[in-house]
Amino acid sequence: MTFKAAAIQMCSSVDPEKNAAAMARLVREAAGHGAIYVQTPEMTGAVQKDRPGLMAVLRDEANDIIVRTAGDLARELSIYLHVGSTAIALADGKIANRAFLFGPDGRKICTYDKIHMFDVDLDNGESWRESAVYRPGEKATVADLPFAKLGFGICYDVRFPQLFRTEAVAGAQILTTPAAFTRQTGEAHWEILLRARAIENGAFVISAAQAGVHEDGRETFGHSMIVDPWGKVLASAGGSGEAIVLADIDVAAVGAARAKIPNLKNARDFELNMQPELAKGGVTV
Repeated sequence: MTFKAAAIQMCSSVDPEKNAAAMARLVREAAGHGAIYVQTPEMTGAVQKDRPGLMAVLRDEANDIIVRTAGDLARELSIYLHVGSTAIALADGKIANRAFLFGPDGRKICTYDKIHMFDVDLDNGESWRESAVYRPGEKATVADLPFAKLGFGICYDVRFPQLFRTEAVAGAQILTTPAAFTRQTGEAHWEILLRARAIENGAFVISAAQAGVHEDGRETFGHSMIVDPWGKVLASAGGSGEAIVLADIDVAAVGAARAKIPNLKNARDFELNMQPELAKGGVTV
């Protein structure tokens, strides 16, 4: 089966209402181009590094404007709409970085909470501690859609290949990594990581990204991308501002790639043999 997919590139502000309106405009445009699966970036609802500022606009799932708008859009346009993620208030006072998938009837199919927290210290003093704000997820997710099986990830998850291997072994044919990659890490690793996850799993990778300089001062890398199971970049956006990336997805290409290089089947369990240090007086190099 072949279908058209879209990755929506945004430059989300700190205002969820403005971002919901931007999302609606871009999703309608993507659907107008024939996309039946549309993905938005990580933190579609608000890019806000100031914790008090984020808490001021935070809502639970039942009252979140992005969630409500996305469900309405999916029903209006008869599409599958994947909100890459938005911040959701949890009952215990913590926050989830949560993805949502809605079906053509507007109903929520599933959610996925980002598992791996971006706790890093980069060059030039750039430092992030997502674990100080967000509660990490604990479950990988695969959705069985009429046209393909969809595996979920969010941003920093892309650096943990075991997550996507687990989803691919479970049957996922499309892997997703909506993101808000920093410019510094994106310039070094973004395309390499996406193509690697596609190649090693024989799967399509679809990644909608945040792009540009945001109201909170953060700068994200953009370059939203769709990669095929052989690692070929089918479509890519630029590094700043809004964009819509479109590609025709031929799901049969997944089976073809996995037949050529059946590494999912060829994988074997093994033990790690840790050798003791060489005895004193042994060979040194």
